[in-house]
Amino acid sequence: MGSYKFYVLLWVVVILPIVSSKEQLSSRECEDLGFTGLALCSDCNTFAEYVKNKELVSDCLKCCTEDSDDSMGKITYSGALLEVCMRKLVFYPEIVGFIEEEKDKFPTVKVQYIFNSPPKLIMLDDDGQHKETIRIDNWKCEHMLQFLREKVKSASY
Repeated sequence: MGSYKFYVLLWVVVILPIVSSKEQLSSRECEDLGFTGLALCSDCNTFAEYVKNKELVSDCLKCCTEDSDDSMGKITYSGALLEVCMRKLVFYPEIVGFIEEEKDKFPTVKVQYIFNSPPKLIMLDDDGQHKETIRIDNWKCEHMLQFLREKVKSASY
């Protein structure tokens, strides 16, 4: 009977977390957890090097996609919505700077003011459908510029 308890314990402690860590969460659940900016599983592995909270890393792994040579690097979008609450803009000077000084360089990026919305980029496909949402609360203006140059199909950026 002792070996039976050992295998049950092994299952609960070792195997179950591995199996459940591969469970995928919906994009809404991931956004609620704050993982919309971490798209690749290698990001979660890097995250795990700095954050020693196993539950948090597990949640990250449930929200990621496996890396491949042509995965995220080559994905581009037809446009984007920069969604933010106008009343909260005072807390995001980098986003204000982007809107006032750089936004005109990206004709397919539209600004949308939504009450109580945290700052985020909603990436759009060719049909104008939402494909990915990325929280940008702590992004600097140069990060937004670089991301949009790489990810939004350009007319003449």
